[in-house]
Amino acid sequence: MRFTPKFTPTRLMVGAVAAASTVALAVTVMPAQAATSAANSAATAQAWAPAETAVIHPGVQTYTSGGQCTANFVFTDDAGNVYLGQAAHCSGTGEATDTNGCDAGTLPLGTKVTFNEGGSLISEGTQVGTGTIAYSSWNTMHAVGETNANTCAYNDLALVKVSAPDVAKVNPSVPFWGGPVGINTTGTATGDKVYSYGNSSLRGGITLLSPKTGISLGDDAADGGWSHPLYTLTPGVPGDSGSAFLDAQGKAVGTLSTLGLAPLPLSNNIGDLSRELSYAQQHSGIPGLRLVPGTEPFEPVL
Repeated sequence: MRFTPKFTPTRLMVGAVAAASTVALAVTVMPAQAATSAANSAATAQAWAPAETAVIHPGVQTYTSGGQCTANFVFTDDAGNVYLGQAAHCSGTGEATDTNGCDAGTLPLGTKVTFNEGGSLISEGTQVGTGTIAYSSWNTMHAVGETNANTCAYNDLALVKVSAPDVAKVNPSVPFWGGPVGINTTGTATGDKVYSYGNSSLRGGITLLSPKTGISLGDDAADGGWSHPLYTLTPGVPGDSGSAFLDAQGKAVGTLSTLGLAPLPLSNNIGDLSRELSYAQQHSGIPGLRLVPGTEPFEPVL
């Protein structure tokens, strides 16, 4: 199930369940050394809002054409632009059961996204910022004619460029947990702990449910590391799409994409961030695109 509840004046639309399947793709190369140096300079110059008062951060609700999702990590580039990640399927135009990004319909780049707090079944809550879709793996795979089955099935990352006046409201730390401290490039093993944060509008604003812990079910060699199945204490529901997941060291490991029937019912599948970001670095045309580490230390207190 893709996790995007869409709101209309009369009803909430949620999708059906989709099972996981796929094959493999190599991770693309990182930006050149010169670009990395420029990117580090831009990062140093960026002043982030204090974590305790920032209203735009990993886990904030995003609304795209009426569909509510959850932001994952913060990214930036050589020019100092700031992006918030969300699932690419959050701007999909087809059915909630559409899971193949190479075939599914999607809204164009430049589509407006709002960042909100307190969204529920009754309203979209309080808008705290705006942005526009600057990159979508689904749009990009259409444009480049991607044919790799693994990539089509699991590459589910979009980047929302934060509007200039709202950049001052951003902090890259994952609430409650802190981090990320880097990117996981080695995958997960059965029993590995994972950590997430988000609050779908379906939960009615119960923020005590926002921090989530879980365990990996072990990576499936069949998908080449593109997806990590896992269980969380409270399973991801529609509206949690895109949520950030950290590993036990505080590294960014993935972004929530689907509810799976396999290997176990009500498990969740997260797309591998290292592969999703590498694909974006290769195809987005955004120089120096990279993950921003959190300003707060990672502390797995639960």
